[in-house]
Amino acid sequence: MVRPAMTQHIGIVACSAEGAALCYRTICEEAQQELGRHYHPEVSVHTHCLGEYMRFAEVDDWDGVAGLMLSSAHKLHKAGADFLICPDNTIHQAMRLVTPKSPLPWLHIAEEVANEARRRGYKRVGLTGTKYLVRSGVYPERLEAAGIGYVRPNAAEREKINDIIFDELVHAIFTTKSLEYFQQVIERMKHEDCDAVVLGCTEIPLLVNDANSPLPTLDSTRLLARAALRRAIVPRMAASPR
Repeated sequence: MVRPAMTQHIGIVACSAEGAALCYRTICEEAQQELGRHYHPEVSVHTHCLGEYMRFAEVDDWDGVAGLMLSSAHKLHKAGADFLICPDNTIHQAMRLVTPKSPLPWLHIAEEVANEARRRGYKRVGLTGTKYLVRSGVYPERLEAAGIGYVRPNAAEREKINDIIFDELVHAIFTTKSLEYFQQVIERMKHEDCDAVVLGCTEIPLLVNDANSPLPTLDSTRLLARAALRRAIVPRMAASPR
């Protein structure tokens, strides 16, 4: 008889509710494939309100963003978490300020996406996300390190996608019109020789997926959740005494 797997405690530093909920739900649902029905690792979530994060992000105050993330990190450390994830692409711009002061190690969402893109053999990917994210180096740095090219949305596309994210997706509003706009942008990226698209906002996968996208998707939210599961689940192969 094989003993149950050992699991580490996952800490989620959340930002927006819908993206964090999708990440949490993915962890709990997909863990059952390894651990058995109704079983998943221990998970703790802490978030400061989205408004506090946006107050800093809108003026490029990444020290302020980092302070909020570290506040959550310390609270999750006290709650017993073994490592941390953040299901929000935009605030990863502060990660370089966070990790040196963090009480716990982190998984990086863009690194997980880049690793998956390389594993699938993609050569050039389109980026989608908030205007703060797509103009940053969060994804370009990781993609370039993996030998993968990328295409950013143009200025008008960035503004429109940003509006859809903050006016609709973070409030769980999903419309056909907005999906059609994403499809239009992704189709343009396809014509620029992209072979996949990064869903680089944790809410975008609630609207866009492989079934309705002109390109294969790299779902940052679920890829981060799955990476957390791989780290958290430590198989115990020893058989119990007879």
